[in-house]
Amino acid sequence: HPPLADVAGWDDPNDEAAELREYLREPSRFQKLGGKIPKGVLMVGPPGTGNPLLAKAIAGEAKVPFFTISGSDFVEMFVGVGASRVRDMFEQAKKAAPCIIFIDEIDAVGRQRGAGLGGGHDEREQTLNQMLVEMDGFEGNEGIIVIAATNRPDVLDPALLRPGRFDRQVVVGLPDVRGREQILKVHMRRVPLATDIDAAIIARGTPGFSGADLANLVNEAALFAARGNKRVVSMVEFEKAKDKIMMGAERRAMVMTEAQKESTAYHEAGHAIIGRLVPEHDPVHKVTIIPRGRALGVTFFLPEGDAISASRQKLESQISTLSGGRLAEEIIYGVEHVSTGASNDIKVATNLARNMVTQWGFSEKLGPLLYAEEEGEVFLGRSVAKAKHMSDETARIIDQEVKALIERNYNRARQILTDNMDILHAMKDALMKYETIDAPQIDDLMARREVRPPAGWEDPNGTNNSDSNGTPQAPRPVDEPRTPNPGNTMSEQLGDK
Repeated sequence: HPPLADVAGWDDPNDEAAELREYLREPSRFQKLGGKIPKGVLMVGPPGTGNPLLAKAIAGEAKVPFFTISGSDFVEMFVGVGASRVRDMFEQAKKAAPCIIFIDEIDAVGRQRGAGLGGGHDEREQTLNQMLVEMDGFEGNEGIIVIAATNRPDVLDPALLRPGRFDRQVVVGLPDVRGREQILKVHMRRVPLATDIDAAIIARGTPGFSGADLANLVNEAALFAARGNKRVVSMVEFEKAKDKIMMGAERRAMVMTEAQKESTAYHEAGHAIIGRLVPEHDPVHKVTIIPRGRALGVTFFLPEGDAISASRQKLESQISTLSGGRLAEEIIYGVEHVSTGASNDIKVATNLARNMVTQWGFSEKLGPLLYAEEEGEVFLGRSVAKAKHMSDETARIIDQEVKALIERNYNRARQILTDNMDILHAMKDALMKYETIDAPQIDDLMARREVRPPAGWEDPNGTNNSDSNGTPQAPRPVDEPRTPNPGNTMSEQLGDK
């Protein structure tokens, strides 16, 4: 069993785990004061967060036997088999006590009774009844702790969750940026690393990744290094692995004309330049025009921390950045030749602006009121009909405010690009040459310096000369200088472009 030290990424669940370990090691210390050992612990969290790993670590640290079974193993076509398996499992556990029983995906057997549409006696309900009796019946089960895991706590039977059965609920959520860094370091021990590896940078660029996702990321990076006949895994391989997981494999076989590549380069350059010059925006991490998934090109932003909340200024900056791609095409090619590549950008910007007006109170005209209500679950699925919570006049004002918000930031983005046309052309040239540029190349472009080649880039002509773009001078932002903000509501911009 892995030690608790290897279960990285969580502080609160590990504290609960350490407490359970002490219960199993020295039960008398708690019993002397009249305390009872908790009979059950329910671990709640999304898939891939490592519930079985944490349960194994508790058993290993406490040096007690560990029994494991899946919730679906109890459910059979033959009547009475599930209840019999529950009895057998607890009989074995009593002989080995103190011990831990781990039931994965308990929602397969622990669903609320009486919720089915069918009549008659349900085999699953009989199995659940037997489990309730075993956990809190007339016979004492001293020294047996049942740990169950689920990502659907809302469907569990209330009798299963009452004190005396599953006394504790431990929320094992997705790791934050510090947790992701710790998890990466655990998995990185197994692969030879280059000196340029920075787990903190990788952690910042992987918001929303679970422990399983991060393990997969390290494995993919090692595979990339092996395919390249390298002895160590470098940041280049980690970047490739992250891009593949987040956006899909490169579609290099996809034939793009020079005109399409140029249009995509201007589009992504528009996003990147606006992202650099508006206040409170996440730093631009990378720009690529290599097709991945449905996207022809992507601009990645590297959050400086996990999103907790966002200011109005930060949200408006995001709307400006989302407008940058379409605006760059419009300025270069004219309104008649703007492509459909900004469809996703428009969708994200509109949703952001509508939320600002209807949910977050960022409209002076409408005030801090909620104008949108969540549609709740109804019997047998979601409701088809939508309830109306506002008058036609209010709906018209909301549309006006959303449009005004987007237009204001669209015009701000237009001014920034117009004032920095030389950088837009230079970034297009760099993307056409290198296909992918990172933060150092973007820094050179924004300072109007000669662009250094990206790390790992091989010039087909055998030279590493870059185009020079005029004498160095500072770019001209329309707003005040960008200040970093730990909040983040979006880690990347991507459209069909």
